[in-house]
Amino acid sequence: MKVVLFCGGFGTRLRDYSETIPKPMVNIGYRPILWHLMKYYAHYGHKDFILCLGYKADVIKNYFLNYNECLSNDFVLSDGGKIIQLLNSDIKDWKITFVDTGTTSNIGQRLKAVEKHLEGEEVFLANYSDGVTDLPLPKLIDYFTHYNKIACFVSIKPKQSIHVIYFKNNDCVISNVRDMSLSDLWINGGFFIFKKEIFKYINEGEDLVCEPFQRLIDKGEIIAYKYDGFWACMDTFKDKQYLDDIYSRGEAPWEVWKSDKKD
Repeated sequence: MKVVLFCGGFGTRLRDYSETIPKPMVNIGYRPILWHLMKYYAHYGHKDFILCLGYKADVIKNYFLNYNECLSNDFVLSDGGKIIQLLNSDIKDWKITFVDTGTTSNIGQRLKAVEKHLEGEEVFLANYSDGVTDLPLPKLIDYFTHYNKIACFVSIKPKQSIHVIYFKNNDCVISNVRDMSLSDLWINGGFFIFKKEIFKYINEGEDLVCEPFQRLIDKGEIIAYKYDGFWACMDTFKDKQYLDDIYSRGEAPWEVWKSDKKD
């Protein structure tokens, strides 16, 4: 099953980095969040990637063209550094298709731009490329298969300390104030599964979620998979600090590849 990764956004809320690199190339530890996400999918056997490039596409291309396996794998160095023997490898069995989908394109148009690269695929995976999770991917795929719909996305309860305000009868009088994590709000986690029929629902110029998803809702062809395990998005500098911190402590739940479990 191919994996479409949206990598072309500006990442303006990560301003300290977005002027020099695209958002998916911001590091967690010594590897970009894009790499962490690809390792997650590869762990579950999905190693055929389509990268929807846009802003600073050259940075992503150069990263993989000059990929250094030694940074994240054990190796033996001999003959004064002339011979390097890798003891294991990250990307040797990965296939990565790099597609320029436009600097200012929205997600819907980036997906449409890679439609031809998904020829023959009845079902494919897709991702915003800015979040990580420990979600057992086979369970999500089984859920999607069971309900047999056109689209599915992972829905999570936000953990941020943001207060949700409730009003009385649409008036200015407040009826309740609750922390978002205690509310019944669920948000789009950016992990998708689609049937190829999704392309029939996306018109020229449309983003992915607004108009196409509404058409799917009207037809009863989209479902959400509620997940209350670990999920985190790198949307701001504070988010990056949080991910760097738990990574440095060796407490990165999304590193499922360090476990023998495949489910």
